Amino acid sequence: MTHLDDVLQAQRRFDDPERVGDRVTLDELIHADFASIGPKGFVLDKEKWIGRHDFFRYHELDISEPDARLFGDTAIIRNIQRNHADSSGHEVRVNTRVSQVWIEDAGAWRIVAIQFSPLAEA
Repeated sequence: MTHLDDVLQAQRRFDDPERVGDRVTLDELIHADFASIGPKGFVLDKEKWIGRHDFFRYHELDISEPDARLFGDTAIIRNIQRNHADSSGHEVRVNTRVSQVWIEDAGAWRIVAIQFSPLAEA
């Protein structure tokens, strides 16, 4: 298995607990210096990202068009995400292009950054 296969496997391991709010696995896979930039510009650190599962639930999370690049101990994964969720009782449907930055840290791949950009209307 190449390093790129390893990081893609870590990314898939991230998607499943993200769908169901598995805080233990998310804590393992998310780097301490993690930052998320949401589709409207808000920023979440690791604690807030994991904690949002108190009020945020996915009904659907579809991930497509993966593109992964490896740069030494850093990887960038880009994809399209379409989701249907509930946030504090409000229905949310978001179609975004996502960029994730992963780093190899102490022998494991951890996500250190994620940014969501709304998809352009076709």
